[in-house]
Amino acid sequence: MISFRNVHDISRMRPIIMSWSRYVAMKNGMLGPFGPIPCWRCLLSTERGQTTMNVFDRKAKRIQRDRTTILPDYKVYEYLKDEVGFRVADRVFDVKRQFNVAVDLGCARGYVSKHFLKDVVSTIYQCELSEKMLRQSEVSPEVPTFRIIADEEFFPFKDNSLDLVVSSLSLHWVNDLPGCFRQIHNALKNDGVFIGCLFGGDTLYELRVSLQLAETEREGGFAPHISPFTDVRDLGNLLSRAGYTMLTIDVDEIIMKYPSMFELMHDLKGMGENNCSWSRKPMLHRNTIAAAAAIYKDMYGDEEGVLATYQIIFFIGWKPDPSQPRSAARGSGQVSLKDIDKLNELVKDLGKLSDNKDPGKKN
Repeated sequence: MISFRNVHDISRMRPIIMSWSRYVAMKNGMLGPFGPIPCWRCLLSTERGQTTMNVFDRKAKRIQRDRTTILPDYKVYEYLKDEVGFRVADRVFDVKRQFNVAVDLGCARGYVSKHFLKDVVSTIYQCELSEKMLRQSEVSPEVPTFRIIADEEFFPFKDNSLDLVVSSLSLHWVNDLPGCFRQIHNALKNDGVFIGCLFGGDTLYELRVSLQLAETEREGGFAPHISPFTDVRDLGNLLSRAGYTMLTIDVDEIIMKYPSMFELMHDLKGMGENNCSWSRKPMLHRNTIAAAAAIYKDMYGDEEGVLATYQIIFFIGWKPDPSQPRSAARGSGQVSLKDIDKLNELVKDLGKLSDNKDPGKKN
């Protein structure tokens, strides 16, 4: 286990880990990821017209993750994150390249990096907010792995030091998501890649609707009990504005069945996915919960149980490099899409045109 406080004592990490004093200054608000800021009360504004929204209580989220580690059967609740972590790792395997230095950001129990092999990654750094959860993380049997206690909002790596950053179902609890993307972008080397996923806007919509209807009926209004999630279009815009190129975004939906709403909420707590927004209510009345369970059963259930939808948004973004392919200049096309039905004739005409330009070319 490596806490960030003594990381600078490890000579092997000096080339990629920023100094402890700089990290503390950045985390305490005296230093932003792009330079000094006046004080911790000031909102971090990295672009004109953009401010950081403080939606989530990060301390509460760390405590929630810590509590999952004392459960004797915590592995029972890992079915979703294990599956999604494997899908992220599978996308890494699709890139035919060996990455020297990789970071698993918000690694939890190593759902992604435990699948890496030595022919894909040479060194792995697992970063997690919860120290207790990080102690339970699984590592690759082939790749040297270092564990670092670090907050996703304060990326502790030097600029141009990483080849690969992965993250699985962790960034939806980050307050400053655009700033997090930019910090990762800065830490990547040219032609480095950021591969990850987070929950989409339709995640647990059944639970959200049921709680809102029940709370409105019983209490005359409702409070947010489900975390706000990112939309596909918003995610693409955020990645583009952070400087990533050759973006690839796709969406998977995982639908699971539970005996009732209560088992679903119990499993979410076991995953450490409790609500941690500052505006959350401290409690739900018993009759409101009973009404929500009945509504859930009536609207989204059958005799066997109730359905729960998890929308997973996967993304891949690259740091720009001159070696990367670029789109052709506007107006340089030689074939119109309206002539696609004449493809064979067009190919022959283009072949004759190239022969006329190079008379010495042999057939």
